[in-house]
Amino acid sequence: MHVRALVCVLLLPSWGAAAAPPPCDSGIYCTGPILHRVQTAKLFDDDKHFVDMKLRRPPDVVLAAFHNLSAAEAELRHFLDIYFDKPGTELEPWTPLDWHEKPKFLEGISDKDFRAWAEELHKSWKSLSRKIRADVKDRPEFYSQIYTPHPVVIPGGRFRELYYWDTYWVINGLLLAEMKDTALGMIQNFIYLVNRFGFVPNGGRVYYERRSQPPFLPLMVGSYYQATGDKEFLREALPALEREYGFWMQNRSVSLERNGKKHVLNRYNVQVNFPRPESYTDDLELAEGLSEEQKEQLWADLKAGAESGWDFTSRWYIDGSGQNNGTLRETRTSQILPTDLNALLCHCERNLASFHRVLGDGEAAAAYERAAALRLEAIESVLWDAERGAWFDYSLVTHSRHLDFYASNLAPLWAQCYSQPEMGEKAVQYLKRSGALQYPGGIPTSLKESGQQWDYPNAWPPLQHMLIEGLSNVASEEAKQLASELAQRWIRSNWLAYTKHKAMFEKYDVRQEGKPGAGGEYNVQLGFGWTNGVALQLLDRYGATLTSGSGSGRLSAFLLCLVVAPLLL
Repeated sequence: MHVRALVCVLLLPSWGAAAAPPPCDSGIYCTGPILHRVQTAKLFDDDKHFVDMKLRRPPDVVLAAFHNLSAAEAELRHFLDIYFDKPGTELEPWTPLDWHEKPKFLEGISDKDFRAWAEELHKSWKSLSRKIRADVKDRPEFYSQIYTPHPVVIPGGRFRELYYWDTYWVINGLLLAEMKDTALGMIQNFIYLVNRFGFVPNGGRVYYERRSQPPFLPLMVGSYYQATGDKEFLREALPALEREYGFWMQNRSVSLERNGKKHVLNRYNVQVNFPRPESYTDDLELAEGLSEEQKEQLWADLKAGAESGWDFTSRWYIDGSGQNNGTLRETRTSQILPTDLNALLCHCERNLASFHRVLGDGEAAAAYERAAALRLEAIESVLWDAERGAWFDYSLVTHSRHLDFYASNLAPLWAQCYSQPEMGEKAVQYLKRSGALQYPGGIPTSLKESGQQWDYPNAWPPLQHMLIEGLSNVASEEAKQLASELAQRWIRSNWLAYTKHKAMFEKYDVRQEGKPGAGGEYNVQLGFGWTNGVALQLLDRYGATLTSGSGSGRLSAFLLCLVVAPLLL
């Protein structure tokens, strides 16, 4: 991106709310009478099942046949049997050519039980690898699958396609496994998607085409460059990274004034006011009794919640009085400036600056450094609370911060997006006072038990990794020791669940070591891409000290001190 173009992007407000586009162009997978009738008939346990089915005949033939159907459920089932294949037929198993049995990082894991487990996790890359059949490229109208040219590592379970932010931790795991070609292919898939759509969709399905997820692509490229030193790839990737950055600044930014100065920060905001195809009946039922305008706003904000990756959570609630309370019907994601999104974009801006410096373009590097400096100033003006010692989401409804605990409140530690070392130390003390350290299974996503999966009592792998990495970046020994202890707790809990269930899960319950998580719209999923990636990264970093024999669920003396000491002050 030319420097002048970058400046223009930084000054542009977010696009106005024009007439909302449909979820995608498909009259079968995204909108239309077939989608409505099949989903409301509840023929399948999961709404995602239908929208992942492959067509056997061209869409116009299928639509014509549907118009002749009677209202009988048996006839609808027969119609599906004739015109649709079961989900998953668009994919074929694929064994990565660069997989080998003994990557070097395994040698650094001292505990023999953990090392044997890490070897099993390393094998899972083969079971989670898929190749998209050539027919998806040749006849895309027959599929909800979006074609990408390289094989993918999927999350697992109901998630049979690539997902955006999940893949950051998958790629880091692949790089540890010395699977650089597979990691490169995954990144090239995302570059392909940016070149096609202008951004990376939420996942590899047409019904995700109008929403993204947290923009981790620059960090994926950074991980690959750090592992390979491949400047030519960096040069090839940079235009797509800048195009995606432009999308976020033009379509997901808000200008606001604080203490007499204007700032630009980002939000999640999907202007598609239809039910999500993959959760169609959930969205219809949730909106019952609302006015048409309220329904459309709720559906748009549910998609924005899905774009955040936190689908769903009390974090996005704004009730009638403007408070961070309510139920899922009070989801107002688009009216919240998230701490973690802005910390991530600060990280991305610094990465883009670094890439330009590596490639010898000092002018462009300076422009991105200026963008990061402006964002840092905005984060500290709008989101930082010096009294509490943490960063908090900002409500565009009340023009105030939401002060409840969420693991995202510490995201700037991970992004190293704060200006004074004492801010990091204050954040450590905030975590100690929060009550979030008292659970044997990790740090809860929040301390609110809403029934949604991105709330208490669930702990999610990417948040654990970001917290641990963030604490390890703080200068004090106390923070670094806390990071090590949290890694021990998380790894042991994952390992205990694996020894019991012979599976890795997408999330875990903090109240008990080794207990899978629950709640939300679907059952806890097995697999699981980012869980494996996080576990392998922590085993690599802390493998010399981690032990499978610590505790039987008790807090270590160090963590007990951290939890109790603030209560005695």
